[in-house]
Amino acid sequence: MGAALEFLYRYHTDGEDVLNRIVTGDETWVAHVNAETKQQPMAWGHTGSPTRLRKARQTLSARKLMVTVFWDAQGILLIEFMTRGTTINSEVYCRTLKKLKRAIQNKRRGLLSSGVVLLHDNVRPHTAARTGEVLRKFKWDVFQHPPYIPNLAPSHFHLFTAMKKWLGGQYFADDEEFKNVVTHWLKSQAAALYAEGIGKLVKRYDKCLNNVGDYVEK
Repeated sequence: MGAALEFLYRYHTDGEDVLNRIVTGDETWVAHVNAETKQQPMAWGHTGSPTRLRKARQTLSARKLMVTVFWDAQGILLIEFMTRGTTINSEVYCRTLKKLKRAIQNKRRGLLSSGVVLLHDNVRPHTAARTGEVLRKFKWDVFQHPPYIPNLAPSHFHLFTAMKKWLGGQYFADDEEFKNVVTHWLKSQAAALYAEGIGKLVKRYDKCLNNVGDYVEK
């Protein structure tokens, strides 16, 4: 309720300006083999033995990478794939934030001076003291985010949903192919997709408030 009130107050006070200043981001796992479409078995069928293909697909399905994506209403700002075995802690996240600041400086002229409004969830690396120090040094405004509520995180309810729907039925032979395809998709989407995701926050927070803080599915 507090997060919803804060967001809606800022929106009704500053209007579209606050939406244009929002930078949001999150992490997600993506597998080398994604959920099958109805056409996928045919695609697998003509490339070799069904048994061997099944085993190959199972092996690839077990392989996955974590991707961190930051974006705003205009599009992608930063894409970062985690090295296998790396854990996202406050030190790693702070390095990512520094890369994000450089990306904003290069891609969004004037945004740093007008003021970044950062929207990220409250997992431990995001709320650690080290992270807080970096964000205070950047002088970024950070929206309060309720705990464990992906339905109010634009990356989860909008961007990653669209990306994984597009990935459905696809498989990748190695990490480089995977990274190239995912990166190309994210960067090639029209700005309207990203603007829509940020704009949805207004209705979602309003619905959250009207539902007395209850979960917002759509």
